[in-house]
Amino acid sequence: MGADPYFNSRRQQIVVLAMRDGIPVVARNREFAAEGALVTYGNDAFDLYRRAGLYVGRILKGEKPADLPIDQATRFELAINLETAKTLGLTIPAHVLAIADEVIE
Repeated sequence: MGADPYFNSRRQQIVVLAMRDGIPVVARNREFAAEGALVTYGNDAFDLYRRAGLYVGRILKGEKPADLPIDQATRFELAINLETAKTLGLTIPAHVLAIADEVIE
């Protein structure tokens, strides 16, 4: 699932319905993993806010917005919910768990 304000506001409902039917949910927002999604992988939101603040600071110091380079996310988070994997009868390989930023048990 992509990042969308509507889907994000309905994350609990989406996860519950998917789990009822045995469908693994893979989403972009880390909050989905806390609700029971199997895997989430996406931008580190706090890093994006920090970088946005740096841009605002540069503009307030007099730089023209049109002169600023395009900024892209450089930090990403991988979260895995092992409880959901167990419920779905899935095994997450150890090397994938080793690179995860967060493992929910």
